[in-house]
Amino acid sequence: MTIDKLKFGSLLTGSFVLLIVAIIFKPFTIVNAGERGVILNFGKVQDKVLDEGIHPIIPIVTQVKRLSVRVQQNSFTADAASKDLQKVSTQLAVNWHIDAAQVNKVFQRIGDQEDIISRIITPAVSEVLKAATANKTAEEIITKRNDLKREIDDNLKNRLANYNILIDDVSLVDFTFSPEFSKAIESKQIAEQEAKQAEFIALKASKEAVAEVNRAKGQAEAQRLQRLTLTKELLQKQAIEKWDGRFPTVIAGNGALPLINLDPATLSASPSK
Repeated sequence: MTIDKLKFGSLLTGSFVLLIVAIIFKPFTIVNAGERGVILNFGKVQDKVLDEGIHPIIPIVTQVKRLSVRVQQNSFTADAASKDLQKVSTQLAVNWHIDAAQVNKVFQRIGDQEDIISRIITPAVSEVLKAATANKTAEEIITKRNDLKREIDDNLKNRLANYNILIDDVSLVDFTFSPEFSKAIESKQIAEQEAKQAEFIALKASKEAVAEVNRAKGQAEAQRLQRLTLTKELLQKQAIEKWDGRFPTVIAGNGALPLINLDPATLSASPSK
């Protein structure tokens, strides 16, 4: 019984010692979701990259540096000059991530996330933005925003791909120009609106004048056609239709009733009853 107790005590003590050693020396490492592990043996970066999960390591000999491979978003503000030498301050939002298969090379060449942002992405954004902005006037920067975004996006992807940094998207958040230029843009917009309003009024007046001329032409044509169709017989018929059945009260000296002899020109001008 005593021997069993001694064995149990020895086993318990050994387990406790192993636990202490494991806590102190940590013969394993855990790579969390969205991370990759860079293995360093005595400070030297190894070719293997650790995926998510738990991995055994050799204490003291091996260290593991974890880098996020999730999509990161950082905002940058850069000043540049447009093609017409207007000062433009641009705010960009850049979504990027590290190539998961090349994490060890990124860490070896650049460092951790802070180093990537400060040493690589920030200078690249500034240079690409200045080059793209210099190709457009200040007005084109506003009116061709999508073209500018596409150019910055493509150039930034090509530049950072050499560092195994992948660009997911670039957003042009805001542009800021000098107060003088902003006022000039506002004045130009007002002038364009006033010009469009004046053009609309002139067009409306022109259409109304054309309509009036067409109406006058139509009336003249109708009168011309009416004159062509008025014959002596037709006027005589119209006169008979208008006769009220009474003869004149004054009769000629011989007692004969006068014939109805009407002047077509007079009848055509007389109003209808």
